[in-house]
Amino acid sequence: MSGNRVSKQKPCQHCKSRSPSAPPGTAMIHYEKFWLYRHCSSVQQRDMQAQKAGQLFSGLLAMNVVFLGSAFISSMIFNHVAITLADVWILLSILKVLCLCWITYYLLGTSRQPHAVLYRDSHAGPIWIRGSVLLFGSFSILLNVFQIGYSAILMQCKSRVEIVFPSIEILFICTQALFLWHHSKDCIQVQHNFTRCGLMLTIATNLLLWLLAVTNDTIHMEIESQLREVEQRFEGKAPFPRNESAACTCPNTTICKVFQKGYILLYPFNTEYCLVCCSVLYVMWKNVGRRISHHHIPHIKPKFKLQGVVFGPLLGISAVIIGICIFMLYQIQATGSAPNHQVFVMYYSYYIVLLPLMSVGAVIGTIIHALEKKELDTLKNPTRSLDVVLLMGAALGQIGMSYFSIVAIVATDPRDLLNSLILSHSVLLIFQNITQNIFIIDGLHRQPFAAAIEARPTGHAGEQAVASELPGEEETTSSSNQEHTEMKEEQNHEAYDQRRVNMLELGQEIRKVSLSYIHSYSHLSWKRRALREISFFLVLCNIILWVMPTFGAHPVFENGLEKSFYGYSTWFAIVNFGLPLGVFYRMHSVGGLLEVYVTA
Repeated sequence: MSGNRVSKQKPCQHCKSRSPSAPPGTAMIHYEKFWLYRHCSSVQQRDMQAQKAGQLFSGLLAMNVVFLGSAFISSMIFNHVAITLADVWILLSILKVLCLCWITYYLLGTSRQPHAVLYRDSHAGPIWIRGSVLLFGSFSILLNVFQIGYSAILMQCKSRVEIVFPSIEILFICTQALFLWHHSKDCIQVQHNFTRCGLMLTIATNLLLWLLAVTNDTIHMEIESQLREVEQRFEGKAPFPRNESAACTCPNTTICKVFQKGYILLYPFNTEYCLVCCSVLYVMWKNVGRRISHHHIPHIKPKFKLQGVVFGPLLGISAVIIGICIFMLYQIQATGSAPNHQVFVMYYSYYIVLLPLMSVGAVIGTIIHALEKKELDTLKNPTRSLDVVLLMGAALGQIGMSYFSIVAIVATDPRDLLNSLILSHSVLLIFQNITQNIFIIDGLHRQPFAAAIEARPTGHAGEQAVASELPGEEETTSSSNQEHTEMKEEQNHEAYDQRRVNMLELGQEIRKVSLSYIHSYSHLSWKRRALREISFFLVLCNIILWVMPTFGAHPVFENGLEKSFYGYSTWFAIVNFGLPLGVFYRMHSVGGLLEVYVTA
């Protein structure tokens, strides 16, 4: 037989070396076969070569699909007469329908076969990743609903494709989110090559959707920026070329304005959703046919607990509150017809204060990692390998834009106040990205702390440590009995005394919880405490640095310095490459820092 076959003799030999704690059913192993390596004498060697061949051919499939879609999108940008946006939508709709067919077959067929999922990767699909898929997927669905409503209002000047495409997109997002939520940890052991091809086709489709979303967002920003320049100069020397969609304006109605504003507000979440789905699908692709030994399965899985952190949340929350205030002021000032010069000074000053604090925290955390005596985790982990690649790759967006800004400022006038702030911001941003990547990557490769080393005191000793600082329960009980007897004599003060007793009990409980938290905090070692403080502070800082560019704060394009130096088209291409990667880097850094916090 040419397909996957259940071996009856080899698994028995394999079972002799297995631990009794291995997952049940591992005796029925589906070894991979490939026609190029059918003459291999060893079953394990043939299985390994077949796995590599399957990954190669599925990768080639994805590469060809991405190149075809990129050619369509590029043709639409440079020659919108021959290839229109509707043609690109038709191609992507065909790809999404094919992906929906494969996902449905996987949910109803492949995953339900006997011995299909013998292993599950505990590192793959953490809760924050799956939560991001649901969150961004929900916003993307709402985005498509707004697009359908907006197109329905302007039906007289829009094609039906602009309604059909978002409808298919909603179905695709819902099905893919359900698939990733339940099966992101699967190490599928049947139909290896078909599953790899399906996963790679879905990855390629998400990449093309991301590329189209970035391109469309770029066009909207370009039109808005050029109209702003026209309003500032009160002249039309460089008018934007009109097309059919330019004449299709939104009528002066409330519902149309709501659809239009909601579409613009939710647009960045669609790009984030596509990138997150690509990362999860890639880990699933790497786990196809993977057999995990019992040594890879953690016996104690660390959980997120808000213990041992005091100063990190305080500093982080302060940075978030200040950042939100500056972001609101920036949005009010920068979205006007004439952006104020002072708002850019305030925006870059905030970054210049925050980035050194983040860099110092990352450097201190890296030094603490070097002082630790924990062993490095050298086991094979596709999720961790992907996290490292994504951190390094996504950081190239902000680093690249920073170097372009440095060259433009040094070549023009670095002594100007705004230019000197932009120069300092660019240098500090490069240093912060590098130090944070080193801290996160080093922390991801560290083994978690043993729970028995620094465990909280339990039993009678722990209870006595907390109870020794609390008032005796016997005294409280006796006093409450006396109060109850007095209340019988004085019925007019019954309600007042009852509230007093409740307040005393509530204060006692709050004091008990506070003392317990301080007691657990004091028993943490200074290294572990410092790592948790730094990680939590960096998590909150990366959240606010993700929120500001995601919801429309783009000073790198709106200050006009780099745009006038490189030219409009060149600088816009640089921003188009770096800005989405920078947003994705901040979001992915939050996940990596949470992993470091939990393992600490």
